[in-house]
Amino acid sequence: MTQFNSILVANRGEIALRIMRTARAMGMTCIAVYTEADAQSPHVAFSDRAICIGAGPVGDSYLDAAKVLAAATEAGAEAIHPGYGFLSENADFAQACQDAGLTFIGPSAEAIALMGNKAAAKRRMIAAGVPCVPGYEGADQTANTLQAEADKITYPVMIKAAAGGGGRGMRLVTTADDFAKALDLAKSEALAAFGSDEMILEKAVLRPRHVEIQVFADASGHTIHLGERDCSVQRRHQKVVEEAPCPVMTPDLRTRMGAAAVEAARAISYLGAGTVEFLLDESGVFYFLEMNTRLQVEHPVTEMITGQDLVALQIRAAKGEPLGLTQEEVTLTGHAIEVRLYAEDPAQDFLPQSGPISLWKPAEGVGIRVDAGITSGQEVSAFYDPMLAKVIAHGATRAEALQHLRAALSDTVLFGPVCNRDFLMDVLAHPVFVAGEATTSFIGEYFDPLPQPEVASADLALAATLIYGADQRALAQLADIPAELLGWSSQGVLQARMVLQAGGDPVTALLRHSPDGIRVQVGAAQHHLVQQGDCLRLDGLRVDLRNHLLVDDDLYLATGARMLKLTRLRAGASATAAAGGGEVRAPMHGNLLEICVRAGDQVEPGTRLAVLEAMKMQHEILAEVAGTVSEVAAVAASQVKAGDLLVQIEQDNSAQEAKI
Repeated sequence: MTQFNSILVANRGEIALRIMRTARAMGMTCIAVYTEADAQSPHVAFSDRAICIGAGPVGDSYLDAAKVLAAATEAGAEAIHPGYGFLSENADFAQACQDAGLTFIGPSAEAIALMGNKAAAKRRMIAAGVPCVPGYEGADQTANTLQAEADKITYPVMIKAAAGGGGRGMRLVTTADDFAKALDLAKSEALAAFGSDEMILEKAVLRPRHVEIQVFADASGHTIHLGERDCSVQRRHQKVVEEAPCPVMTPDLRTRMGAAAVEAARAISYLGAGTVEFLLDESGVFYFLEMNTRLQVEHPVTEMITGQDLVALQIRAAKGEPLGLTQEEVTLTGHAIEVRLYAEDPAQDFLPQSGPISLWKPAEGVGIRVDAGITSGQEVSAFYDPMLAKVIAHGATRAEALQHLRAALSDTVLFGPVCNRDFLMDVLAHPVFVAGEATTSFIGEYFDPLPQPEVASADLALAATLIYGADQRALAQLADIPAELLGWSSQGVLQARMVLQAGGDPVTALLRHSPDGIRVQVGAAQHHLVQQGDCLRLDGLRVDLRNHLLVDDDLYLATGARMLKLTRLRAGASATAAAGGGEVRAPMHGNLLEICVRAGDQVEPGTRLAVLEAMKMQHEILAEVAGTVSEVAAVAASQVKAGDLLVQIEQDNSAQEAKI
């Protein structure tokens, strides 16, 4: 047995906080590491001790093993929990922890190294008799060989980074003509993310389910599984919605998939928590995809249906204690569904967002769990993954869990960076998802493209009224005017004029008091708002207003159905986007990896102008129209901020915009 009483969590955000809560409940001292960008993060405040390990970039902080180990030494930590991402599947880091006399809460370095390389893992699984997708996992990595192997497999083919996951370094290729460009992008992204551009190729399994099995093993080799999770709803090959159990699972299929997962773990003498991921096709045939040698983002759904604390099991396994649980004792009760709340704009191809959080108000209620690592006033940094929180609901049935989760999302408020809350609500309401029929192609089939949400005149009328009310209250306080006289003068009722913008063209709203409320004209539309105690009615209907916040001239508005940000334009303010006039600007903070054009170049729609790395992903910035590059204002391998000028394109004597 190995004893330890202090744990350094080599991670950040919600997973760092979640691990520390269990560790503290087990009587352990919790040590956090953080960056200057994360100084206000809740995991820092919760810890018993926190040590700064850098300014912000992951390469100089959370991915710097030497800095993490130095922090452990400084704090006197006895064990390290890596969470997920960052160093969690870094075999060298696991070995370095052991060499430093620290207990690494995870599997051996050998197991991580083997399963962390998709090529080696697949070869081992084939040898162990685990069903695998046909493909190529050879050592010859030349472009010609990979092209030839892809042609041999026949398209569509999936290119995958051998050294990593999470959707990075992964491309779906449908024709031979597209292979070379896709391979180049996948290699570049993989090298930046994982330090290796080794690739494997697999025959693309169309419209499968992504089903994974949670396995656990103790030091004596006792290995069990805790059921499955369905993680099919994905965008950019990254999970968005996860649930347990899988809606189409049968007892026989669970037994066979569970046995394959346990065999995969035993084949590498596994220890602790691991997840064996499979593709399940429409006929019920399953194929090994990869094994994640760590705690998964979506582990809460397994905890909610099994009643097990997976972090506590990890800690006990790392101490050498037996699991204390047999396969027969694992029971699955009810259903759980999790959604990932991301700082991203679904209407802009899920483009990550950054900036300050003006208000964070998580949902509460029976059967609801929110794992979050954010707080009001905190800055969402471009240095890290855009996932902010996970909202999880449990119910006796799938329908009940879905009902609870919809209600929880309606109560979730995040004002600041654009987030995907409303998109998640649309996903959960879609008939295909409700029926439990979603596959990995679900978002592409039903939500591509996503139109920019339209703002109704009723929303504008509500926003104008709320801003006007704030103005009137400020005036009453400043000038000591009785509330009953607000909006009136010696000439009678006053009319207020307000110009609002919500992503589209500016709209003028005219407001005036009436004996029975406020009348608002928005364009040709007429609206009537009445305050009745705590109830606000718009055109006779109760407004489901969950929260609102006015920050300078920006009004954040949350109803049960959607969240909006509207801006009041004052006299002299420009209503044109900063990127207008041909100025192609950075859409977010990030690292500019490449500038692909020079002044004088002719470009066509779709021409790649630049490649920007932000929030762990690479984003191509593409030309929207044909024209001539008149200026290149940015330099490759430099840090840029949102709004920085990158390239200017001119066409017909007028500059044109570009899109990402």
